Amino acid sequence: MADKYDVIVLGSGPGGYVAAIRCAQLGLKTAIVERELLGGICLNWGCIPTKALLRSAEILHYAQHAKDYGLKIAGAIEADLEAVVKRSRGVAKQLNQGVTHLMKKNKIAVHMGEGTLTGPTSLTVKSDKGEEKLEARHVIVATGARARDLPFAKADGKRVWTYRHAMTPPEMPKKLLVIGSGAIGIEFASFYNDMGCDVTVVEMLDRIVPVEDKDVSAFLNKSLTKQGMTIMTGAGVEDLKVTNKGVKAKIKDAKGKVSETEFTHCIVAIGIVPNTENVGLEKLVEMDRGFIQIDDYGHTKSKGLWAIGDCTPGPWLAHKASHEGVTTAEAIAKELGNKDVHPHPLDRNNIPGCTYCHPQIASVGLTEEKAEEAGYEVKAGTFPFIGNGKAIALGEADGFCKTVFDAKTGELLGAHMVGAEVTEMIQGFVVGKTLETTEAELMQTIFPHPTISESMHESVLASYGRVIHV
Repeated sequence: MADKYDVIVLGSGPGGYVAAIRCAQLGLKTAIVERELLGGICLNWGCIPTKALLRSAEILHYAQHAKDYGLKIAGAIEADLEAVVKRSRGVAKQLNQGVTHLMKKNKIAVHMGEGTLTGPTSLTVKSDKGEEKLEARHVIVATGARARDLPFAKADGKRVWTYRHAMTPPEMPKKLLVIGSGAIGIEFASFYNDMGCDVTVVEMLDRIVPVEDKDVSAFLNKSLTKQGMTIMTGAGVEDLKVTNKGVKAKIKDAKGKVSETEFTHCIVAIGIVPNTENVGLEKLVEMDRGFIQIDDYGHTKSKGLWAIGDCTPGPWLAHKASHEGVTTAEAIAKELGNKDVHPHPLDRNNIPGCTYCHPQIASVGLTEEKAEEAGYEVKAGTFPFIGNGKAIALGEADGFCKTVFDAKTGELLGAHMVGAEVTEMIQGFVVGKTLETTEAELMQTIFPHPTISESMHESVLASYGRVIHV
């Protein structure tokens, strides 16, 4: 006899567990199926423990530059890699236990094991305890994704790493090759560089962090180079061979010259692969390159079957998955007769992106280039942190804020930042875009002094030739 629920969520990452909680809040009998750890990759092996590592590297950086703040620290400042990793894993464990508590609090049934769909609204769960059958009125697939391997050099955890290996390194790399300069690649490059490693980043496209505004990419390239990294753009790794001492990489540079360089370790950060194989999805959904195709509420082509998060089209971000989880839960409740919920479709233009390298990057909406390609007449303005009193006082005067507006309507099209604490500030522009703000409203908004956020205001003013402090 199968256990029956209103909703079953397959996967407990930031999309899955949030969807399950929202379903439970709406009075739906809910279950979640997880094959490994509650909280998924983000909480256990991604977003959160990575930020713990980066925080340790940041503290090390400040300690090494104490004299810049008029301070003296006696003795050598050294990184204890084992202790840094232990702290990171402790943070992940604490949050994993938090999700476990949330499941109990919301009376969500947890089935640990490998889930496989046997139909749009039914599945089996295999574990060490055997096999159980589950049925529901609706099923949400939230199986996430995993790191993509190089076809000619699969990750082995010893010399060739994915992000997961890089979080629990068996040893400190001396000379590290990072392939790919998206958020994951750049964050680990920044971490290991701050920890004292010789880092080289190879990016196939003509600039690093290529989804960001060109001005941000150029600034970050200059900053990371100044910090001692080697940045190669328009370049590609043509071959990678593991040796007893490390890896030998054949790299073709932007001019077409191929050279062979030895590294002790390599991190592969060339994208993700959705976890949609062997789940029973093949006849139930439409897929593009393995990603489940959905509408703006999470519907698949099969009635009662929904999908959210990294197993669906991007951007592949935890907060996007969580937002989708809430939207889909409310859409399901509405279909089941709840007249008090009013789900809104996902607006991909209002999804912020944050990269926690040093300096940080944050953005939302269209870049200046993309806005022009879309046919907008653009007004754009930039304000450098060197003109911001708080940034100077903090010793963090490197960075800028850039805003992009529709010249005809004053609509905020995009905002792009690089520098200290910008990942905390970007939400101001996200709220503004969600509320469909204009330049006039932002200009009339009072920003507190002294804060780095004043640079947000100044960038708006700069877009219209009214900047004050430059």
